[in-house]
Amino acid sequence: MAAKRTILLLSVGHGCVDVYQGSVAALIPFFVVERSYSYAVASGIVLAASLLSSVAQPLFGVLTDRWALPWLLPVSTLLGGLGVALSGLSGSYALTLVFVAVSGIGIAAYHPESARVARIASLGSHTAMGWFSLGGNIGFAAAPFMVTAAMATGGLRFTPLLVLPALVGSVLCLPVLRALTKADAAAEKGTSAQPVSRDLDDTGSFVKLSLAVACRSVAFMGLSTFIALYARQRTGGGTTAGTTALSVLYLGGAVGTVLGGRLATRFGRVTVVRGAYLMSVAAVAGAVLVPGPPLYLFVALASAGLYVPFSLQVTLGQDYLPSRMGTASGITLGLAVSVGGVAGPLIGALADATSLRTALIPLILMPALSYAMVHSLREPPVHRLAAPPPVRQRQP
Repeated sequence: MAAKRTILLLSVGHGCVDVYQGSVAALIPFFVVERSYSYAVASGIVLAASLLSSVAQPLFGVLTDRWALPWLLPVSTLLGGLGVALSGLSGSYALTLVFVAVSGIGIAAYHPESARVARIASLGSHTAMGWFSLGGNIGFAAAPFMVTAAMATGGLRFTPLLVLPALVGSVLCLPVLRALTKADAAAEKGTSAQPVSRDLDDTGSFVKLSLAVACRSVAFMGLSTFIALYARQRTGGGTTAGTTALSVLYLGGAVGTVLGGRLATRFGRVTVVRGAYLMSVAAVAGAVLVPGPPLYLFVALASAGLYVPFSLQVTLGQDYLPSRMGTASGITLGLAVSVGGVAGPLIGALADATSLRTALIPLILMPALSYAMVHSLREPPVHRLAAPPPVRQRQP
């Protein structure tokens, strides 16, 4: 299979998985309306999906460093979709948390292995990795429309319809698995790249990068969890205003991801990441503080600024930790899409005690902290893998 086709399939499959990250946030207004949840209680649903995912993704990364686990791609895709599909069927808050947690585990299992495979197929190309990440961003962007369409006629009892992207994504994984089987056969003949020595790892830089990713995640997940409700308050609109704001947030991320890969090719990854975080400080401030329709412009700028570093941080993490690329992917890619949900209940509790606007103001500080973390980083050498390493296969 040609590398471009592999990246395309992985990108679309990535979207079919990350649509469930976006779906959890998009379902929050429906949980608030139908079940009268408070901000804190509703944000606990995002926490349930995020907490297990943020913890589990590095663990799955460790596993993919030891064994090739390509079967995780279709299995985890189905698991991610099944959890969200079942989340609206029970009026029990506890069962809802269990179902979204199952979805979070599926998402956690998907990302490290898919990032490893995408890095191999991309041959170190920032642009190709940007396209892989773009698939996830598009999944995020499609989630509000998908959720709204599914909920429009019957509310939360129609969540089983949301399993459809998972079915599509799991099927798209099959050609990738066949390509990996051929690559493994080539590896057994000695054509694969040799394992990278741990002496090349730059753990200190990787830790700084991971802290930057965590702060960025708090900012983005905070916005994605509450921007639909916040836009309705600040613009005086209804459900459409909230759905539009959430879609603008995710679409801005898609633009930022592609732009990041192109800018990095010209200016270098670290330079681009620094500049993006500086811009994000002003953009997040505008999204939180500026009232009325201009809010949408600042939401778009904030999303683009926070997503320009997205794929770049994944490859930077892999190059700072080249002997453990799966672990690096699990931490950087995992934290980028999940750990911010841990802060959700804190933001929700503060919103319940004060106002949603007051609770969102601390998000302005997050990209500033990310900039502080990456300010001293240096551009690492690019480590390329021509084929999957010769590893033992585990069967499901």
